[in-house]
Amino acid sequence: MSEEILFERRGQAGFIILNRPKALNALNHAMVTAMDAQLARWADDPQVARVVVTGAREKAFCAGGDIRSIYDAHKAGRSEGLSAFFRDEYLLNARIKSFPKPYVSLIDGIVMGGGVGISVHGTYRVGTGKTLFAMPETGIGFFPDVGATWFLPRLPARTGVYCALSAGRLKQGDALAAGILTHAIDESTLADIEKGLEDSDDIDALLAPRLVTPEKGRMEEHLYEIEAIFSAGSVQEILERLDEGETEFAAETARSIRSKSPTSVLVAFEQMKRGVDLSFTDCMKLEYRIVSRILRGHDFYEGVRAVLVDKDQAPVWSPSDISQVDSDDLASYFEVPSDGDLPL
Repeated sequence: MSEEILFERRGQAGFIILNRPKALNALNHAMVTAMDAQLARWADDPQVARVVVTGAREKAFCAGGDIRSIYDAHKAGRSEGLSAFFRDEYLLNARIKSFPKPYVSLIDGIVMGGGVGISVHGTYRVGTGKTLFAMPETGIGFFPDVGATWFLPRLPARTGVYCALSAGRLKQGDALAAGILTHAIDESTLADIEKGLEDSDDIDALLAPRLVTPEKGRMEEHLYEIEAIFSAGSVQEILERLDEGETEFAAETARSIRSKSPTSVLVAFEQMKRGVDLSFTDCMKLEYRIVSRILRGHDFYEGVRAVLVDKDQAPVWSPSDISQVDSDDLASYFEVPSDGDLPL
C-alpha cells in the first residue's frame, strides 16, 4: 500500500496509521479498501490481539472522506460508479462494528465524517484535549453517514439530532459526555499509551491512571435546552422552538440550521427518526439508499463547490427553503437504489 495508510505489527498489536497530514488524514477509496482488507487479515491472525488506529499528528485524527474526488469525477462527466467509494466505506464501517478483537482509536485532533466512521464503532475511543468532533455533512448538501444513522439517535438527550441538523462541534468534554469518546486523556500521555498497547492485555488498566476529567463543554451546559428543542416532531417545529429560545445558543443554532441544505436537513431528520428503531445493518443499508439518491441531485455538488472548491462559502441550495422541499422527492431518498441495497 502507498504511504497514505500504513500497517504495522508491534508486539501483539496491529497498528493502522492514517498518513495524509496535509489532507487532514482524509480517507480516499484506496485507503478504505486497504484498511478493510488488512482488518480481515488481522481478524484471523493469532499474533494480533488488538488493533490500534492513529492519525499522523498535526491537526487531525481524520477529517472525513475524500469527497473532492467524487466532485471532480462528476464534473468530468463520470457519473457511473460514484457510489462505489461510499459502498466500500460503509462495508468497512460494518467490519469495524463487528470486529472480533479490541479496536482502539487514539483520537488527537479533528475527527469528522469518515473519521468518525472508523473510530466510533470500535471498542475504545480515546481522545485528547485537541479532540474536535462533528458531523458537518448538511453544510455541504450531504447527510450524516458512516453509521450515524445508528449512533447519533442513541446519544443522550437528543444531542445526536442536534449534531445531525446543525453540524454542532463537540470538544473533548462534550464528546466524552455524549459517548463519542469512551476515555479522555492528556495529549502528553499519548505516546506512553501507544507503546503500552503493543503488549498490554488489560487496556482498561493501561488507560486508568492516565484518564483526565475534561472541562464541561458548551453542549453539556445546554443539555436540557437541546433535549427540549430537538425532541420536536418536525424540523419546522425545532426551528420555531429555537426562535422562541432566549439564549444566544438557541439563536446561533437556528442560524446554523438555516444555512444548511434544506433537503439535507430534512433527510437527516427523517434518518434520525428511522435509525432509532433499526438494527446496525439496516442503518447502513438505509445510508446507502440515501447516498445513491444524493449523488443524483444538486445540493451535494453545489455544497462541495462552495466549501471546498471555490471556497466562497455561499452555496445556492435548490430548493432554498425547507417549506419548498417536495414530500415525494424527500421520500425518494429512502428507496432501494437501482443497483440494490448495500450487500451486508
